[in-house]
Order: sequence, then C-alpha cells, then structure tokens
Amino acid sequence: MPYPPRPPLSALPEFAGTALPHPNPAVQRRVESFVVEQYRAGRSLREIAELTDRSFSAVRNILHKHGVGRRGPGAGRIEKVIADS
Repeated sequence: MPYPPRPPLSALPEFAGTALPHPNPAVQRRVESFVVEQYRAGRSLREIAELTDRSFSAVRNILHKHGVGRRGPGAGRIEKVIADS
C-alpha cells in the first residue's frame, strides 16, 4: 500500500514573493541564514524550498555556498538504545 503524499507547505510570509532575479540583499541574507539553520535542524531540502518560496536547486546552492555538507538520501537511521545490564 503506498503512502499518501505529504501535503505541501506554504511559504512563510516573510519569504513569500521574494524569489526575484535581483533580490533585496537583506532578504537574501535572511533566507540563507534560515536555509542553513533549518537544514542543520533536520528539515529536508524540499521542505525548506517550500517554506522560503525558492526552488530545490536554489536551496541546494545556498547550502553549497555556505559549505554545509549534505545528508544522504532517505530518512535518518533510528539507532536502538541497548541498556547495559
């Protein structure tokens, strides 16, 4: 049985409509800061792209520009915690 699709996220009001060919430098700095912060917190590229009203590629390029290493594809592994007996 396939999983239902994830509902898309709406762009945050501070970023909606700001993806322009020559964006305001202050807005672009805020977007870049938000992208790096959210990616490090565990959000996916696709989620961040939707929240910032940017493309997947734009988010990926921002991470590259700031030297943020990419995670591997797929969900993170859940490690079993084994209590010492």
